[in-house]
Amino acid sequence: MNRRKFLTMLGSAGVVSALASTTAPKEAKASHIFPYYPESYGVLHDTTRCVGCRSCEQACNEVNSLPKPNKPFDDLSVCNTKRRTSATEWTVVNKYKMNGKDVFRKLQCFHCQDPACASACFAKCFQKQPDGSVTYDGTQCVGCRYCMIACPFYVPGFEYNEAWDPLVKKCTFCKPRLDKGQLPGCVEACPMDALTFGRRTDLIKAARKRITENPDKYLDYIYGEHDAGGTAWMVLAPANPKGPKVPPENPVLAGPEMKQLGLDTHLGNQPMGELTYGALGTVPMIVAFWPVLFGGAYAMTKRREAMHKEEQEKTVRQAREDVAKAVDAVVRTIQETEGEGAADRARKAMAEALKARGEAGKHGEGA
Repeated sequence: MNRRKFLTMLGSAGVVSALASTTAPKEAKASHIFPYYPESYGVLHDTTRCVGCRSCEQACNEVNSLPKPNKPFDDLSVCNTKRRTSATEWTVVNKYKMNGKDVFRKLQCFHCQDPACASACFAKCFQKQPDGSVTYDGTQCVGCRYCMIACPFYVPGFEYNEAWDPLVKKCTFCKPRLDKGQLPGCVEACPMDALTFGRRTDLIKAARKRITENPDKYLDYIYGEHDAGGTAWMVLAPANPKGPKVPPENPVLAGPEMKQLGLDTHLGNQPMGELTYGALGTVPMIVAFWPVLFGGAYAMTKRREAMHKEEQEKTVRQAREDVAKAVDAVVRTIQETEGEGAADRARKAMAEALKARGEAGKHGEGA
């Protein structure tokens, strides 16, 4: 393969990649990446009722047989630190200052309708289930952690301390319990009824009813109803008596309020999976082209090395021929002036000198 052919092939691949990137988003807009299940479940987290008791944390820890935390669950001071979920803590409760008042919010996997973690996982370890949960099967996981990068809520945790088979860990929506007809552990353990489990469509109606009946108590915005394409876990926030009225689908006005709760309203309503669909659609092409790319580079390098070696050998041969000619000329001169005996001695001395020079060169290279 010469350089021109290699660069031509590289350019052709670039054109194919560009065409793929321009056509993929159109396909993504035509249909959602994952099917929507109207009868799927969800949880409504009412932050006006949450008191930060950490009962949900303890229940999650026990139900999923997770390692005990460094500080016991009755130590509520940990809520003052803005914690994230991890491989050993699948749900955490943090305290926020919202409109000058303490508000507690539970954080766990939001179980998106169109999960970005699933669209980013080329090994198909993540799946959106009909019951609303986003499950993870680590048997095919390669540890790339693309799911962690893709998640807009920074939820998945990785077992960095596991040397042989590290996996990604996150809230499972207590799917084994759902399969048995039981409530998620955190919902069942909440003593303040801050967590409501049910059909997602019913929860949205219930949330709307609470907002309508208590306009001074709730912010007119259901976080997760549309954010990031919609999530199974949704949040109700307390209203700001002095703030502007927020239309239900106006995240711009709700943004400053939700930001106080550590919630991002700038994710938009477009499913996260659609944003990565175009790029991930080119992964098979990249995988196929990668060996060609490096194969071509390797071939060019080996060809250059072969040409250099051939040129070097040619130079050495020419030098040897020049030396041989010079020796013959000197010997002939000595033979003509001093006779055959002197010529033999000169020929022998030059041969020994060349031999000694060659051995010295070898020792120098070895050193």
